[in-house]
Amino acid sequence: MPLPAGDHFLAPNVAVHVFEADRPGPTALVQAAIHGDEVAGAHALFEMLEAGLRPRAGRLLVVPVMNPPAFRARSRTAPGGLDLNRCFPGDAAGAAREARLARRFMDLVLDERPALVATLHESRKRYDPAVTPSFGQTLVYGVEPVPPIVPATIERLNRTLRDPSERWAPLYYPVPTSSTEVIVEATGCVGLCVETWMGFCEARRVEMQRQVVELLLEGAGLGFAYAGAPP
Repeated sequence: MPLPAGDHFLAPNVAVHVFEADRPGPTALVQAAIHGDEVAGAHALFEMLEAGLRPRAGRLLVVPVMNPPAFRARSRTAPGGLDLNRCFPGDAAGAAREARLARRFMDLVLDERPALVATLHESRKRYDPAVTPSFGQTLVYGVEPVPPIVPATIERLNRTLRDPSERWAPLYYPVPTSSTEVIVEATGCVGLCVETWMGFCEARRVEMQRQVVELLLEGAGLGFAYAGAPP
C-alpha cells in the first residue's frame, strides 16, 4: 500500500518524505547517497526540502540519504558493509543490513509503482566516449530506446552552462545488478542515474543536481513549487 503523505522511516533510519499534490498525476521517486561519498545529490535534496519542495501534480517521494552509515563516513559503503547499490532486490531475512534495507526499499517501490525513479550519483571521471567506464555529467539510462525525458532534460541543462566543461550527455550504460536496473525490470518505470563530475567544486555540483531534479520533475509531469513561492 502506498505511504500516506508525511515523513516516514525505513529500516530504521532512512527518511522518506512523501508529498501529494491536490491535482492527480504521476508518482516520482528521487533518492541520493546510496553511495555515501557521493554527497552533492543529498545536499541538493536537503536544500530543496528545506525550501519547501512540493509537486504541483501527483506524488513525490524524496529519500535524501539512502545509506546513512556510509554518508556519515563519506565512503562508498558503510564501514565493513556492502555496496547497497548491488544488493537489490534484497532479502528481508538477510544477514547484511544492506540486503534488508534493499528489500524494504524494493517493497516500497513495488507499492508505489512510480513512473520515474531518479538516483543521484557522482563520478570521479568526467565522461569521455573513449573511456569506459566514465560517467561525470551524464544522465544514465539502461533500456533502449532512450526515454524521451533524457534528451529533453539534457537539452535544457546545456542551455545554462557556466563553462563548456559542464556540458551534459546521455549515456546508455545498463548495469543489470544496479538498484536502478532492478527497479526498472520489476516495475517498467523510467529509471535514471544522474552523474555529476567531482572535478567541480561541491557547491556547483549541488546546484547542478538540484537543477536536474527540478527539470526531471517538470519533464515527468509533476512540476514543482516551493513553499511561499507564488503559485
